[in-house]
Amino acid sequence: MNFEDIKKQLIDFLKTEVSKTGLQKVTVGISGGLDSAIVAVLCKEAFGNNFSGVLMPSQFSSDSSIKDAVKLCEEFNISYEVVEIKPMLEAYIKHMNEDKLRIGNYSARIRMSVLYDISARDESLVIGTSNKSEILLGYGTIFGDIACAINPIGQMYKSDEFEFAKYLGVVPAIIEKKPSADLWEGQNDEDDLGYSYSAMDQVLKQLVDENKSKEELIKDGVEKELIEMCEYRMKSNAFKGKLPIIANIKGY
Repeated sequence: MNFEDIKKQLIDFLKTEVSKTGLQKVTVGISGGLDSAIVAVLCKEAFGNNFSGVLMPSQFSSDSSIKDAVKLCEEFNISYEVVEIKPMLEAYIKHMNEDKLRIGNYSARIRMSVLYDISARDESLVIGTSNKSEILLGYGTIFGDIACAINPIGQMYKSDEFEFAKYLGVVPAIIEKKPSADLWEGQNDEDDLGYSYSAMDQVLKQLVDENKSKEELIKDGVEKELIEMCEYRMKSNAFKGKLPIIANIKGY
């Protein structure tokens, strides 16, 4: 891959799309993970001091997430603030019966609410950090981490991001850690999904980009269960990528 060209395209995209809104500033939630690190580095180069990051740890966040996010900001001279979401989460968590999925989704929505409030304060745009793998598989919270004004990495598969991050100079600790949304203690994406991003992306690229059939992939030796998981998640979560459906009232 020509990462130099990809970087230029994404920076041009950011500058062009933000300029269309009449705004000059952008805001990104920086988690200490790979996706937000890549977007943060791109935004810093595109907007300089008109870009700021927000770190939003909860009681479930790992120490390394905060440390890695701060290190990234320091190395790239990114202005950031820390907003603890623990008090907001604790105010409602008693109603969730220790359901990890509900707690994780609620945490993601709290963080996005904070980002949009800060964007209103700063007159900035919220920039998205969801990659193509997550979007296709529906591995994200609707009105949570997948909400944004514009998204520079939504066409990039997760497994391709690691080399791109190295090219951008993202701190090694972020590149080398297991992908995690940090939604509860010990959570990581690949355990949740049941497969590595490398394995899933190989299937997604063939199903989506090459338009191959399930039968063709099985014939090529791809695990049937993996293919069916990818197909099921793409179909059942497709609604997350659409605007709300509005009723068409005849004769109105």
